[in-house]
Amino acid sequence: MTPEVLQGFHPVMEAMRAGRRRVQAVLVSQRRGDRRVETLIGEAEARGIPVQSVPPPELTALAGPHHQGVAARVSPLKVLDLDGLCSTLTDGACPPWLLILDGVVDPQNLGALVRTAVCAGLGAVVLPKDRAARPGPAVSRASAGALEHARVVVVPNIVATIQALKPLGLWIAGLDKNEGKPLFASDLSGPLAIVVGAEGKGIRPLVRRHCDFLVAVPQTGPIDSLNASVAGAVVIYESWRQRQAVAIAQNGS
Repeated sequence: MTPEVLQGFHPVMEAMRAGRRRVQAVLVSQRRGDRRVETLIGEAEARGIPVQSVPPPELTALAGPHHQGVAARVSPLKVLDLDGLCSTLTDGACPPWLLILDGVVDPQNLGALVRTAVCAGLGAVVLPKDRAARPGPAVSRASAGALEHARVVVVPNIVATIQALKPLGLWIAGLDKNEGKPLFASDLSGPLAIVVGAEGKGIRPLVRRHCDFLVAVPQTGPIDSLNASVAGAVVIYESWRQRQAVAIAQNGS
């Protein structure tokens, strides 16, 4: 596979810590010598990863303008397919709490959603193969390295994925600001896949029809919609709150 170039401190550091990519070399600008970069160099050396000093113009040409003085040549992120996801759900390796993204094309939005998913502890982030942002270096940077820890699943068809998940006991909740039930009146506490649609367009009609129910984030004021990553984060953490409440009640009984 063609190597990728991660740029920025957090993506490079988290790629090393996660250990899910082969890091071929860490590249450091000759002009950088701050403590944070020294920490990164120490991490690389402790793992036996070569560290190369690169002139700033060369690093910019290789990694782009936002490298923060560091980059790394790495193997592509390993992703699961639908069969792999179903296997991890069946054997309990993956919690039955997923995020499905139906055509999110902005790497910044994808990165933000991945970071929220990782921070909240979701089992996996499911992405379509086509017409969507791919889980590459731009998304790793946008997620501040959280992508390196995420279980990412890439599938050819979102509807077929939903159909495969339902027999495994998952309910499918789609975000729809026009037709959805108010979020805080919805039960999001059980095995669940949360579906977030594309920026501006939302969930596609066929995907919407295959959801078990729809939810909407309450809104007031002159702006009638939230950014996809913000709406997704609100729903994820309401689900997290409900799941925590159930767990506390079960532990106390």
